[in-house]
Amino acid sequence: MSNFLRILLVSLACLTVSAPAWADDWPQWRGPNRDGVWHETGLVEKFAGDHLKPRWRAAVAGGYSGPTVADGRVYVTDRLVEPTQIERVHCFDWRDGKELWSHVYDCTYDGVGYTDGPRASVTVEDGRAYALGTMGNLFCLDAASGKVLWQKEPGKDYEIEMPIWGIASAPLVEGDLVIVQIGARDACLMAFDKRSGKQRWTALDDRASYSAPIMIEQGGKRVLVCWTGDNVVGLDPQSGNVYWKEPFKPTRMVISIATPAVGGDRLLVSSFYDGSLMLKLDRKKPAVESLWRRLGRDELHTDSLHAVLSTPYIDGDYIYGVDSHGELRCLAAATGERVWESLKAGPKVRWGTIHMVRNGDRTWMFNELGQLIIAQLTPTGYHEISRAQLIEPTTGQLTRRDEGVCWAHPAFAHRHVFARSDEELVCASLEAGSN
Repeated sequence: MSNFLRILLVSLACLTVSAPAWADDWPQWRGPNRDGVWHETGLVEKFAGDHLKPRWRAAVAGGYSGPTVADGRVYVTDRLVEPTQIERVHCFDWRDGKELWSHVYDCTYDGVGYTDGPRASVTVEDGRAYALGTMGNLFCLDAASGKVLWQKEPGKDYEIEMPIWGIASAPLVEGDLVIVQIGARDACLMAFDKRSGKQRWTALDDRASYSAPIMIEQGGKRVLVCWTGDNVVGLDPQSGNVYWKEPFKPTRMVISIATPAVGGDRLLVSSFYDGSLMLKLDRKKPAVESLWRRLGRDELHTDSLHAVLSTPYIDGDYIYGVDSHGELRCLAAATGERVWESLKAGPKVRWGTIHMVRNGDRTWMFNELGQLIIAQLTPTGYHEISRAQLIEPTTGQLTRRDEGVCWAHPAFAHRHVFARSDEELVCASLEAGSN
């Protein structure tokens, strides 16, 4: 064997051994593409016991924001009220949970319900971390050091028409822009240069919602999709110009929380009081048409799907989502008709929440009791494979539940899961053979 061939074989072997280092990050809300899809392999088939042993725990305070993971670091935000009201952006080493830095700023909550802490997940891209607080403070931080690169302050850089539950929509990076649903007067959406913070455009006079914007492609064009408090809108992300707009005004109050779900040429939005709207995406140009709208007579007598915090997903000809009181449902995507319902995955309670992440033919489900479930969701029903307690619920996020809740969306990266409560951030291995 020649020296060259030996070197080549050794190099290939090293690449194979180091392959896990190339594992997926989870750098923004609901994963790399904001679609709740996790691509890693080599995961556990089922849990060894009824509890997952954390790799590490780190103390945090209250907040609704789910963690994000990028470049070997984990990011999460929280809030303290003593001795003064502050919000914090934390950065931890993903391997051992050691805090690397924490950015702290004064933030008095005014006119906001559910005051536990920040809502929006930190978005990390190209060495920068973008954090958006409950009152509308926007920071661009050096992702490695926490140094403030630029910032925007409510009352100084924009006047916010504050939604009742605060600013909640995670920042979206597209090209050289960072885009936020900020709810400013005459500017529901704003775009800033991601490096300098210079304002590039504003768009829409809609009320702000809590739903995170996403990017899709239509007719060879990138389209920014945002579900505001009044409409579902498709915009040119570079200019803010509107391509299409479909009205979806709330009957009682703005409660647009779930992220728009896309599957093929369908786009679905769903809310607690106002049911579901399915749009057909034009493949040749940025345009939509309404396929169906389903609405039950009230929050207890729902039709199709009345989602709250849980984002549904479309898989081929079927929709899987969580209804107003925690009912897991499968619907026919063409009509919204119910195929089945299950109450096995989580409790039947008002605003019952289960966050769902797809991985191959399985769905990882994190319910509000802090349990992680491995399941298969098919048109034939809910098929649970395994379940384990990941983290204990706490009462700050929802004081009316005596047992507490875990409402923050977990992150999945490096064959691990990262979840937070009002007291701690935990990391647990999901690698095959680890538990």
